[in-house]
Amino acid sequence: MKIQSIRGMNDLLPEHSAIWQYVEATLARMLAAYSYKEIRFPILEKTDLFKRAVGEVTDIVEKEMYSFDDRNGDRLSLRPEGTAGCVRACIQNGLLHNQTQRLWYTGPMFRHERPQKGRLRQFHQIGVEAFGLAGPDIDAELLLLTARLWRELNIDQALELQINSLGTAEERATYRQALVAYLDGYKNDLDEDSQRRLSTNPLRILDSKNPDTQLLLKNAPALNDFLGAESKQHFEQICAVLDNAGVSYVINPKLVRGLDYYSQTVFEWVTTSLGAQGTICAGGRYDSLVELLGGKPCSAVGLAIGLERLIMLLDELGAVPDSVDQQVDMYLVAVGDESYQAMQLAEQLRTALPAIRIETHCGGGSFKSQIKKADKSGAAVAIILGEDELSSNTVQVKFLRQERPQETVDQASLVEFLTTNFEK
Repeated sequence: MKIQSIRGMNDLLPEHSAIWQYVEATLARMLAAYSYKEIRFPILEKTDLFKRAVGEVTDIVEKEMYSFDDRNGDRLSLRPEGTAGCVRACIQNGLLHNQTQRLWYTGPMFRHERPQKGRLRQFHQIGVEAFGLAGPDIDAELLLLTARLWRELNIDQALELQINSLGTAEERATYRQALVAYLDGYKNDLDEDSQRRLSTNPLRILDSKNPDTQLLLKNAPALNDFLGAESKQHFEQICAVLDNAGVSYVINPKLVRGLDYYSQTVFEWVTTSLGAQGTICAGGRYDSLVELLGGKPCSAVGLAIGLERLIMLLDELGAVPDSVDQQVDMYLVAVGDESYQAMQLAEQLRTALPAIRIETHCGGGSFKSQIKKADKSGAAVAIILGEDELSSNTVQVKFLRQERPQETVDQASLVEFLTTNFEK
């Protein structure tokens, strides 16, 4: 009986890995340009970390985490998101004491959800976190960074920025009381999920996907009416930066995000090109989380980009550059017993032409079969080394994708010939 992969945890096959490498490299380059540095931390943490950070009455903690007791009896969980682990690592390693940090990380996250297009049980994110910066300028810069990234990837036309302010914890608590008081009068009309959230996490009702619940919310109290002057000013300054930069956005008063640690700014980049799972990037400010996890008070803001959805969007829009491939550039054919000399030649070419992808034929076989494999590899040229070429210190260069005659080239001038005649 064959062993299959776990449902919702997919393999990434070689034919798809090139686009992942392209996206990850583009993101890393963009983040370096904004002075963010990479941090790496474990995918396995103590369960209490996520209970305290994400919130015990969130769907993630209540229903979605992969948790277990290890052999020492410790309760552990695979990380369902990255911010909590990043904050834990910063506190533990003394990265936040009287200093600012701009950090990024990437890797798998795990949630036990019903697998569907754009939603997996093992999924991948790139997270970006900035610590020690309290003003609205860093919030705005993160939005400018992501807007620039979408332009770089040529998908900006398919994404909409939605933003909102949740205010401070005190302002949110006051609003929560008013919202609960209003919804209590319609409790029996709410959908099952919203009825449960009414006593646990009522703000999540605001982004309910149930149309009847949304109809009830039309006359509900508005969070913006409960924000103080400082919260409003913080949000207005972010909007002013976006306006000046020409970044369009929509203020969505029902945008609350699903994690308890958010305050003030929250945002999502969404698309209508992928169906129901349209959020590509999301984040916001979480000024109380560092202290909640045992550190000294520290301002913080961050975001996460879902790589599976981002790559799906690139595919959907046909935005993957033609240069993103894993095709072999050159295939080295060794006729007869000349394979070790061919390998030596290939090593010399790799040293001289490090950007070129060279496959050396291994496993023997006739000249005809090797040429077939060279053609099947997608290589632009086949470099042929046989007994005659070995004795004369030459090679035959066969152009596999052009109507050009085969040429004899001295090995001493092969690098110059390939540089002149081969475009990468």
